[in-house]
Amino acid sequence: MSIDLTSCTGCGSCVIACQVENNVPVVGRDEVRVGREMHWLRIDRYYIGDPDQPETLQVAHQPMLCQQCDNAPCETVCPVLATVHSSEGINDMVYNRCVGTRYCSNNCPYKVRRFNWMQHWYNDFGWKNNQAKESKAPRYLGLNPEVAVRGRGVMEKCNFCSHRIAAAKIAAKNEGRVLKDGEVKTACQQSCAADAISFGNTNDKDAEVSKLSSDPRSFRVLEYLNVGPQVAYLTRVRNSI
Repeated sequence: MSIDLTSCTGCGSCVIACQVENNVPVVGRDEVRVGREMHWLRIDRYYIGDPDQPETLQVAHQPMLCQQCDNAPCETVCPVLATVHSSEGINDMVYNRCVGTRYCSNNCPYKVRRFNWMQHWYNDFGWKNNQAKESKAPRYLGLNPEVAVRGRGVMEKCNFCSHRIAAAKIAAKNEGRVLKDGEVKTACQQSCAADAISFGNTNDKDAEVSKLSSDPRSFRVLEYLNVGPQVAYLTRVRNSI
């Protein structure tokens, strides 16, 4: 994946698209206050300029998600192999193996893993009487049937919309052809109005994501840790007018 920080406006549509696509629960402001947010994707904001001169400050937005590291530090500490590396280079979660030690989250330098402290999809959110019971029907109808709903005590994170990748591969196989560049679009990429996100096969030198990754503006977050992040960012261009 490649993300152009010049194009990104920080609108947050990618965050909501990811939430809807992957059945990420709404936890409420009280949980967010204590650091228990569940969004797989967050928007980090950085202020550029002299803090003593607020009128000169510029804001840069950086979407931060699982970097799908080649040498993922989260994988080596999991005692039950609940987080594993796929043959395609994606850091996958096996939800029914997870026992909730949270070692992987503590060992992640990007802090993009999310732990289910509660049974969020069964939480009544303080409603009384029959309100909670009546409210469950429309909430469940809004779930994506292609993505598993995680329960309490399970770790979760971004997986590059692996269900979309699998569906596209099956369709291509049935048609007797190879997967084309740009055929798979993640939810965050599809929702980005600024077209700041590119996704594809980095092993294909002709793919758009490969060309962007070799751009002079391209960099990897915390690359000095040698974990091999697979998300490249194109640095923000700040030419003065």
